[in-house]
Amino acid sequence: MDQQIIHVPVLLQEVLVYLKPEPKKVFIDGTVGQGGHAFEILKRVLPEGRLLAIDRDPHNLEIARDRLADYTDAVIFVCGSFAECKKYAYASKYPQVDGILLDLGFSSYHIQDPARGFSFLAEGVLDMRYNPEEQIETAADIVNTWSEEELAEIFRKYGEERQARSIAQAIIKNRKQKKIITTKDLSEVVQQVVKRHGKVHPATKVFQALRIAVNDELGEIERALPDLVELLKPGGRLVIISFHSLEDRLIKQFIKEHSELDVLTKKPVCPTEEEIRANPRARSAKLRVAQKRFL
Repeated sequence: MDQQIIHVPVLLQEVLVYLKPEPKKVFIDGTVGQGGHAFEILKRVLPEGRLLAIDRDPHNLEIARDRLADYTDAVIFVCGSFAECKKYAYASKYPQVDGILLDLGFSSYHIQDPARGFSFLAEGVLDMRYNPEEQIETAADIVNTWSEEELAEIFRKYGEERQARSIAQAIIKNRKQKKIITTKDLSEVVQQVVKRHGKVHPATKVFQALRIAVNDELGEIERALPDLVELLKPGGRLVIISFHSLEDRLIKQFIKEHSELDVLTKKPVCPTEEEIRANPRARSAKLRVAQKRFL
Protein backbone atom coordinates (compact mmCIF):
# COMPACT_ATOMS: atom_id res chain seq x y z
CA MET A 1 0.00 0.00 0.00
CA ASP A 2 2.79 2.46 0.80
CA GLN A 3 4.04 2.32 -2.78
CA GLN A 4 0.65 3.51 -3.98
CA ILE A 5 0.62 6.64 -1.86
CA ILE A 6 2.25 9.20 -4.09
CA HIS A 7 0.07 12.24 -3.50
CA VAL A 8 1.66 14.59 -0.95
CA PRO A 9 -0.94 16.84 0.76
CA VAL A 10 -0.43 20.49 -0.14
CA LEU A 11 -0.40 23.29 2.48
CA LEU A 12 -1.04 20.67 5.18
CA GLN A 13 -0.04 22.75 8.21
CA GLU A 14 -1.98 25.76 6.96
CA VAL A 15 -5.08 23.60 6.41
CA LEU A 16 -4.87 22.28 9.97
CA VAL A 17 -4.44 25.77 11.44
CA TYR A 18 -7.52 27.13 9.66
CA LEU A 19 -9.75 24.05 9.79
CA LYS A 20 -9.08 23.55 13.53
CA PRO A 21 -9.83 19.80 13.80
CA GLU A 22 -10.55 18.94 17.45
CA PRO A 23 -12.09 16.01 19.36
CA LYS A 24 -15.83 15.47 18.83
CA LYS A 25 -15.97 17.73 15.76
CA VAL A 26 -17.36 16.64 12.38
CA PHE A 27 -15.69 17.50 9.07
CA ILE A 28 -16.14 16.89 5.36
CA ASP A 29 -13.21 16.31 3.03
CA GLY A 30 -14.90 16.77 -0.33
CA THR A 31 -11.81 15.76 -2.30
CA VAL A 32 -10.22 13.13 -0.08
CA GLY A 33 -7.92 11.87 -2.84
CA GLN A 34 -5.45 9.43 -1.32
CA GLY A 35 -6.20 10.58 2.21
CA GLY A 36 -3.25 12.84 3.02
CA HIS A 37 -5.19 15.71 4.62
CA ALA A 38 -7.85 13.33 5.97
CA PHE A 39 -5.29 11.26 7.88
CA GLU A 40 -4.14 14.30 9.85
CA ILE A 41 -7.68 15.54 10.42
CA LEU A 42 -8.82 12.17 11.79
CA LYS A 43 -5.86 11.97 14.18
CA ARG A 44 -7.09 15.21 15.75
CA VAL A 45 -10.87 14.68 15.92
CA LEU A 46 -10.81 11.43 17.89
CA PRO A 47 -12.37 10.44 20.17
CA GLU A 48 -15.93 10.90 18.94
CA GLY A 49 -15.08 13.10 15.95
CA ARG A 50 -16.20 12.11 12.45
CA LEU A 51 -15.16 12.64 8.82
CA LEU A 52 -17.16 12.32 5.62
CA ALA A 53 -14.62 11.50 2.89
CA ILE A 54 -15.75 12.08 -0.71
CA ASP A 55 -13.89 11.55 -3.96
CA ARG A 56 -14.89 11.19 -7.59
CA ASP A 57 -12.10 8.75 -8.40
CA PRO A 58 -12.75 5.17 -7.19
CA HIS A 59 -9.05 4.27 -7.43
CA ASN A 60 -7.99 7.12 -5.15
CA LEU A 61 -10.82 6.30 -2.76
CA GLU A 62 -9.55 2.73 -2.38
CA ILE A 63 -6.08 4.03 -1.52
CA ALA A 64 -7.66 6.40 1.01
CA ARG A 65 -9.57 3.48 2.58
CA ASP A 66 -6.29 1.61 3.05
CA ARG A 67 -4.48 4.65 4.37
CA LEU A 68 -7.24 5.45 6.87
CA ALA A 69 -7.89 1.83 7.89
CA ASP A 70 -7.09 2.58 11.55
CA TYR A 71 -9.95 5.10 11.64
CA THR A 72 -12.70 3.01 10.01
CA ASP A 73 -15.23 3.71 12.77
CA ALA A 74 -14.80 7.47 12.40
CA VAL A 75 -15.00 7.89 8.62
CA ILE A 76 -17.66 7.40 5.95
CA PHE A 77 -16.39 7.01 2.37
CA VAL A 78 -18.43 8.11 -0.64
CA CYS A 79 -17.48 7.76 -4.31
CA GLY A 80 -19.00 10.86 -5.86
CA SER A 81 -18.61 14.55 -6.56
CA PHE A 82 -18.34 17.27 -3.92
CA ALA A 83 -21.04 19.08 -5.95
CA GLU A 84 -23.45 16.58 -4.35
CA CYS A 85 -21.97 17.06 -0.89
CA LYS A 86 -25.28 18.13 0.65
CA LYS A 87 -26.98 14.89 -0.42
CA TYR A 88 -24.13 12.77 0.96
CA ALA A 89 -23.99 14.73 4.22
CA TYR A 90 -27.71 14.29 4.88
CA ALA A 91 -27.55 10.59 3.97
CA SER A 92 -24.68 10.23 6.46
CA LYS A 93 -26.70 12.11 9.12
CA TYR A 94 -24.29 15.06 9.15
CA PRO A 95 -26.65 17.95 8.27
CA GLN A 96 -24.34 20.43 10.05
CA VAL A 97 -20.55 20.19 10.22
CA ASP A 98 -17.67 22.09 11.80
CA GLY A 99 -15.57 22.44 8.68
CA ILE A 100 -15.25 21.52 5.02
CA LEU A 101 -12.07 21.04 2.99
CA LEU A 102 -11.70 21.05 -0.79
CA ASP A 103 -8.34 20.46 -2.45
CA LEU A 104 -9.01 21.10 -6.13
CA GLY A 105 -5.67 19.78 -7.36
CA PHE A 106 -5.62 16.53 -9.28
CA SER A 107 -3.60 13.54 -8.16
CA SER A 108 -0.09 12.73 -9.35
CA TYR A 109 -1.50 9.28 -10.07
CA HIS A 110 -3.62 10.73 -12.88
CA ILE A 111 -0.49 11.94 -14.63
CA GLN A 112 1.52 8.80 -13.96
CA ASP A 113 -1.03 6.25 -15.19
CA PRO A 114 -1.10 6.36 -19.02
CA ALA A 115 -4.39 4.44 -19.09
CA ARG A 116 -6.22 7.43 -17.60
CA GLY A 117 -5.33 9.61 -20.58
CA PHE A 118 -4.50 12.78 -18.65
CA SER A 119 -0.91 13.28 -19.76
CA PHE A 120 1.11 13.85 -22.91
CA LEU A 121 4.14 12.32 -21.13
CA ALA A 122 3.07 8.76 -21.98
CA GLU A 123 0.74 7.38 -24.62
CA GLY A 124 -2.74 6.32 -23.58
CA VAL A 125 -6.32 6.62 -24.77
CA LEU A 126 -7.60 10.21 -24.40
CA ASP A 127 -10.02 9.85 -21.49
CA MET A 128 -9.47 12.32 -18.60
CA ARG A 129 -12.57 11.34 -16.60
CA TYR A 130 -11.86 11.36 -12.87
CA ASN A 131 -14.28 8.45 -12.60
CA PRO A 132 -13.84 6.15 -15.61
CA GLU A 133 -17.30 4.70 -14.93
CA GLU A 134 -19.11 8.04 -15.31
CA GLN A 135 -21.22 8.26 -18.46
CA ILE A 136 -19.83 11.58 -19.65
CA GLU A 137 -17.88 12.71 -22.71
CA THR A 138 -14.20 11.79 -22.72
CA ALA A 139 -11.43 14.03 -24.03
CA ALA A 140 -11.42 11.91 -27.22
CA ASP A 141 -15.16 12.53 -27.66
CA ILE A 142 -14.62 16.27 -27.35
CA VAL A 143 -11.70 16.59 -29.79
CA ASN A 144 -13.43 14.39 -32.37
CA THR A 145 -16.96 15.84 -32.25
CA TRP A 146 -16.94 19.44 -31.02
CA SER A 147 -16.92 22.31 -33.51
CA GLU A 148 -13.95 24.58 -34.15
CA GLU A 149 -15.68 27.38 -32.21
CA GLU A 150 -16.39 25.15 -29.21
CA LEU A 151 -12.83 23.81 -29.10
CA ALA A 152 -11.28 27.26 -29.44
CA GLU A 153 -13.52 28.54 -26.64
CA ILE A 154 -12.45 25.92 -24.08
CA PHE A 155 -8.77 26.24 -25.02
CA ARG A 156 -9.02 30.00 -24.57
CA LYS A 157 -11.20 29.99 -21.46
CA TYR A 158 -9.87 27.01 -19.52
CA GLY A 159 -6.32 26.85 -20.86
CA GLU A 160 -5.69 30.57 -21.44
CA GLU A 161 -4.08 29.41 -24.69
CA ARG A 162 -3.23 32.29 -27.05
CA GLN A 163 -3.24 30.07 -30.13
CA ALA A 164 -6.61 28.49 -29.30
CA ARG A 165 -8.16 29.12 -32.72
CA SER A 166 -5.19 27.76 -34.67
CA ILE A 167 -5.06 24.63 -32.50
CA ALA A 168 -8.81 24.06 -32.98
CA GLN A 169 -8.37 24.40 -36.74
CA ALA A 170 -5.50 21.89 -36.70
CA ILE A 171 -7.63 19.41 -34.74
CA ILE A 172 -10.51 19.70 -37.24
CA LYS A 173 -8.13 19.24 -40.16
CA ASN A 174 -6.37 16.21 -38.64
CA ARG A 175 -9.51 14.42 -37.45
CA LYS A 176 -10.88 14.45 -41.00
CA GLN A 177 -7.98 12.19 -41.96
CA LYS A 178 -7.90 10.05 -38.80
CA LYS A 179 -9.62 10.10 -35.42
CA ILE A 180 -7.59 11.58 -32.57
CA ILE A 181 -7.64 8.68 -30.11
CA THR A 182 -4.52 8.85 -27.94
CA THR A 183 -2.66 11.43 -25.89
CA LYS A 184 0.19 11.15 -28.39
CA ASP A 185 -2.16 11.85 -31.31
CA LEU A 186 -3.38 15.06 -29.69
CA SER A 187 0.06 16.16 -28.53
CA GLU A 188 1.41 15.82 -32.07
CA VAL A 189 -1.45 17.89 -33.50
CA VAL A 190 -0.86 20.67 -30.97
CA GLN A 191 2.86 20.68 -31.73
CA GLN A 192 2.07 21.38 -35.38
CA VAL A 193 0.89 24.79 -34.15
CA VAL A 194 2.64 25.57 -30.85
CA LYS A 195 6.42 25.48 -30.65
CA ARG A 196 8.21 24.71 -27.41
CA HIS A 197 9.44 27.67 -25.37
CA GLY A 198 11.54 26.78 -22.32
CA LYS A 199 10.49 23.87 -20.12
CA VAL A 200 6.73 24.04 -20.71
CA HIS A 201 5.42 21.41 -23.12
CA PRO A 202 3.42 22.93 -26.03
CA ALA A 203 0.36 20.79 -25.22
CA THR A 204 0.17 21.70 -21.50
CA LYS A 205 -2.61 24.29 -21.77
CA VAL A 206 -4.72 22.25 -24.18
CA PHE A 207 -4.58 19.17 -21.92
CA GLN A 208 -5.50 21.32 -18.91
CA ALA A 209 -8.45 22.82 -20.77
CA LEU A 210 -9.75 19.41 -21.82
CA ARG A 211 -9.45 18.04 -18.28
CA ILE A 212 -11.48 20.96 -16.93
CA ALA A 213 -14.09 20.56 -19.69
CA VAL A 214 -14.44 16.77 -19.36
CA ASN A 215 -14.99 16.92 -15.60
CA ASP A 216 -16.92 20.23 -15.61
CA GLU A 217 -14.58 21.41 -12.88
CA LEU A 218 -15.76 25.02 -12.71
CA GLY A 219 -19.42 24.00 -12.87
CA GLU A 220 -18.83 21.60 -9.98
CA ILE A 221 -17.44 24.42 -7.85
CA GLU A 222 -20.30 26.78 -8.71
CA ARG A 223 -22.91 24.17 -7.83
CA ALA A 224 -21.17 23.11 -4.62
CA LEU A 225 -20.39 26.42 -2.91
CA PRO A 226 -23.93 27.45 -1.78
CA ASP A 227 -24.58 23.95 -0.41
CA LEU A 228 -21.27 23.89 1.45
CA VAL A 229 -22.15 27.12 3.26
CA GLU A 230 -25.55 25.68 4.17
CA LEU A 231 -23.88 22.59 5.69
CA LEU A 232 -21.60 24.62 7.97
CA LYS A 233 -22.54 25.27 11.59
CA PRO A 234 -22.25 28.91 12.67
CA GLY A 235 -18.51 29.39 13.21
CA GLY A 236 -17.77 26.51 10.84
CA ARG A 237 -15.02 27.00 8.29
CA LEU A 238 -14.75 26.48 4.56
CA VAL A 239 -11.14 25.82 3.48
CA ILE A 240 -10.42 25.60 -0.26
CA ILE A 241 -7.15 25.02 -2.11
CA SER A 242 -7.21 25.94 -5.81
CA PHE A 243 -4.54 25.60 -8.47
CA HIS A 244 -5.96 27.59 -11.38
CA SER A 245 -6.69 31.32 -11.69
CA LEU A 246 -10.26 30.69 -12.88
CA GLU A 247 -11.00 28.52 -9.84
CA ASP A 248 -9.44 31.03 -7.46
CA ARG A 249 -11.36 33.95 -8.98
CA LEU A 250 -14.65 32.09 -8.67
CA ILE A 251 -14.01 31.14 -5.03
CA LYS A 252 -12.78 34.61 -4.07
CA GLN A 253 -15.87 36.26 -5.57
CA PHE A 254 -18.28 33.84 -3.90
CA ILE A 255 -16.74 34.25 -0.45
CA LYS A 256 -16.60 38.03 -0.79
CA GLU A 257 -20.24 38.37 -1.84
CA HIS A 258 -21.90 35.77 0.42
CA SER A 259 -23.77 37.44 3.26
CA GLU A 260 -23.28 34.53 5.68
CA LEU A 261 -19.48 34.37 5.35
CA ASP A 262 -16.59 36.26 6.89
CA VAL A 263 -13.34 36.21 4.94
CA LEU A 264 -10.44 34.91 7.06
CA THR A 265 -7.78 35.19 4.33
CA LYS A 266 -7.83 38.64 2.70
CA LYS A 267 -5.06 37.40 0.42
CA PRO A 268 -4.68 33.74 -0.52
CA VAL A 269 -2.24 31.68 1.54
CA CYS A 270 0.51 30.28 -0.69
CA PRO A 271 3.09 27.55 -0.05
CA THR A 272 6.51 28.43 1.30
CA GLU A 273 9.61 28.11 -0.85
CA GLU A 274 10.59 25.15 1.33
CA GLU A 275 7.33 23.33 0.52
CA ILE A 276 7.67 24.08 -3.19
CA ARG A 277 11.18 22.62 -3.20
CA ALA A 278 9.93 19.47 -1.48
CA ASN A 279 6.74 19.23 -3.57
CA PRO A 280 6.92 21.18 -6.86
CA ARG A 281 3.23 20.58 -7.65
CA ALA A 282 2.40 22.89 -4.73
CA ARG A 283 3.79 25.90 -6.62
CA SER A 284 0.48 27.24 -7.93
CA ALA A 285 -1.63 26.37 -4.85
CA LYS A 286 -3.75 29.10 -3.24
CA LEU A 287 -5.69 28.58 -0.04
CA ARG A 288 -8.73 30.68 0.87
CA VAL A 289 -10.75 30.41 4.07
CA ALA A 290 -14.16 31.71 5.12
CA GLN A 291 -16.11 31.31 8.35
CA LYS A 292 -19.89 31.10 8.65
CA ARG A 293 -21.24 33.93 10.74
CA PHE A 294 -22.93 33.43 14.08
CA LEU A 295 -26.59 34.46 13.95
